[in-house]
Amino acid sequence: KGGVLVKRNLNKFKYQPWFRTCRRVAAQLVIPFVVFQFIRTLIIPTFFDIVLLTLFVAIAVSIYFEIV
Repeated sequence: KGGVLVKRNLNKFKYQPWFRTCRRVAAQLVIPFVVFQFIRTLIIPTFFDIVLLTLFVAIAVSIYFEIV
């Protein structure tokens, strides 16, 4: 109340087992994908590469901050 942001206490175990497995796999794979895509974007910067790099970074940040 009063404009104060309250972080909800989310229980990890309320998600389905298949979703938790997919999240763990994505957490392991997203950093190598970001590094590879960043190097590729430095070498040949196309619109598709920039969009893909942005998508991978957004996924990595959302997993790191436990948004997803």
